[in-house]
Amino acid sequence: MKVVVASKNPVKLEAVRAGFEQMFGQELIDVLGVAVHSGVAKQPMSDMETRMGAMNRAEEARRLAADADYWVGVEGGVEEDELGLMAFAWVVVRSVHGVGYGKTGTFFLPPQVANLVRQGKELGEADDLVFGRVNSKQENGAIGLLTHDVIDRASLYQPAVVMALIPFCNPQLYLG
Repeated sequence: MKVVVASKNPVKLEAVRAGFEQMFGQELIDVLGVAVHSGVAKQPMSDMETRMGAMNRAEEARRLAADADYWVGVEGGVEEDELGLMAFAWVVVRSVHGVGYGKTGTFFLPPQVANLVRQGKELGEADDLVFGRVNSKQENGAIGLLTHDVIDRASLYQPAVVMALIPFCNPQLYLG
């Protein structure tokens, strides 16, 4: 099975690999990453923009690697509500048979990080500034920094990959 992820970020590649392995077991799964643009802001600021970024990524991966079995877009974003600025990600999985969607859990960003994001910084950049890190978005991410790695970015994304695969494991219910 060939799975093309619309990112070269090792965290996203690992989350997709782990999610596909959970759902498809021992089947040989070849996960490849391709660099694409999301078609949305570098830091999506709403649920809808984040989902659109994941959809755009999956479609762009399909355009670049038409011979794959699945194309996956993963997009992290934030959204403001009355409680503060929350972070999450959308996962979109496409195949020639259809599309599946999954979303991670959400968590609230601390005020210092949230204020930097509101001022135009990308979440990963804001995390690096506040926590004194370099390129944390390709490692444990905001969730890992805030939970002391009880949950890291890959383990946050993995269940969303599984959820996005539900239609492909139940085609009679979703894709018929």
